[in-house]
Amino acid sequence: MTTVLAPVEGAAVGLAAVPDPVFSAGMVGPGTAIDPLRGPGKAVAPIAGKIMKLHPHAYVIVGDDGKGVLVHLGIDTVQLKGRGFRLLAAEGDRVSAGQPVVAWDPAAIEAGGRSPVCPVVALDALAESVTAVAEGAVHVGDALFRWE
Repeated sequence: MTTVLAPVEGAAVGLAAVPDPVFSAGMVGPGTAIDPLRGPGKAVAPIAGKIMKLHPHAYVIVGDDGKGVLVHLGIDTVQLKGRGFRLLAAEGDRVSAGQPVVAWDPAAIEAGGRSPVCPVVALDALAESVTAVAEGAVHVGDALFRWE
């Protein structure tokens, strides 16, 4: 069992609340989403493992058990081409759960007309293997969902 931690502070809202049909329909995979607090902050590793993909707006960490978790910072933020994000780690780095990966400002994302909602997705997982454990307010490092 893998416990996936909240990478940002805010409110757990579920994937259905993500304003992007690919995430909200679970096409990327099961998980949940966080509507982040507005203001500068750091997105952290939701599990311990290796950073397999790292973009300013999104990253994938794969644990030693082979389970991969995608954190996507906002919707349509790839269009920003890195503006408003600062990498705090590098692709290939081994990270501990809770280690900062990207600095960003959800308020600036929203001011630019994009949703700052953050999908957190269990990649290559069956929907029934993921159980949400967080409701409402979450702090960085709180248990977000469990993956069997």
